[in-house]
Amino acid sequence: LHVSPDGNSDNVFVSIDPGSSFDYEYQLPPDHPPGVYWYHPHHHGLAATQVFGGLYGAIIVEDATPIPISRDRVLVISDITLDGSGTIPAASAMDRMVGREGKLMLVNGQVSPQLSARPGERERWRIINACAARYLRLRLDGQQLQLLGIDSGRFPQPQDVTEVVLAPGNRADLLVTGVAGTASFQTLPFDRGAAMGMMDGTRPSSTTVNLATFIVAGPPATPAAVPTQPQPRDLRNSTVDDRRELTFAMGMGASGMSMGSGGNMMGFTIDGKEFDPARIDTIVRGGTIEEWTLTNTSPMDHPVHLHVWPMQIVERAGAAVNSVLWQDVVNVPAMSSIRVRIAFDDFTGKTVYHCHILDHEDGGMMGIVNAA
Repeated sequence: LHVSPDGNSDNVFVSIDPGSSFDYEYQLPPDHPPGVYWYHPHHHGLAATQVFGGLYGAIIVEDATPIPISRDRVLVISDITLDGSGTIPAASAMDRMVGREGKLMLVNGQVSPQLSARPGERERWRIINACAARYLRLRLDGQQLQLLGIDSGRFPQPQDVTEVVLAPGNRADLLVTGVAGTASFQTLPFDRGAAMGMMDGTRPSSTTVNLATFIVAGPPATPAAVPTQPQPRDLRNSTVDDRRELTFAMGMGASGMSMGSGGNMMGFTIDGKEFDPARIDTIVRGGTIEEWTLTNTSPMDHPVHLHVWPMQIVERAGAAVNSVLWQDVVNVPAMSSIRVRIAFDDFTGKTVYHCHILDHEDGGMMGIVNAA
């Protein structure tokens, strides 16, 4: 959410002790972007374990003018592994290096649920990738799909799509118009790279999983009108007050054999440094616009998340982005760079940016930004 990072708002530095409680309170600006958001614990070193175990939930910010639809669905997609006694086993060193992916895929806590609609009904699917590390390449073949936006960003017009890719932490706002028949809601393989040492040739996010069944039957309905989208802000022609580069890297410790933080097989760093809660990594001036180049020198993708302030993607792999594209989780492919612009508006204070493969965050791939 675009809310204050201080006090009892989106303050990731608050630690709630076992058996205690804490009340959060978020004051949304009047012009806060509508869309689908979510929350989860952020304790450094435990984020992956706690989210993998199921600690997350959805937040919806409604549109000022309702979108005409037949049905609204919130679909929280996650994965988990359970042993024979129903217990979540400890993550292996390889899991922590690559990013753990569960053997069970869940939609709102269910395995392979059934969804039903009538032909012509237009549903709004608000989809959250709540996985600790898994990328989702989502398809619903045979149905009409229109993407309103990703994360807090909205496109100037709904985009006709055949699939939607969500990195961990991404959300999609999707219109689904029912076409008679039965369709499988699937996540397909997505190549997010592989870490050094994966000698068996396996790669993460490499399987097709049927997430749900969508049954469209019954008397046809009259489709609702396609909504008019709010026009997003565009920073491409704005004056840039400062530019900086952040480099995301994976590697062995200085000795070549030392463990990264959290007992990881390798260190995960931003600008050569693992996370230190006592260190401010980046200082920005409130009210300014900055351009950040996010460079990934590792053999795996890293989805980069910045709290409080969304990012407009302006360049990918050296090519300009010709549309207005706002996200708060931006996937930076292996061995490549993404350029984004950020307006540090409305709030000051201290928060974080990090890789949203939560094992990588726990391993040190997180930094602190202070807007003063």
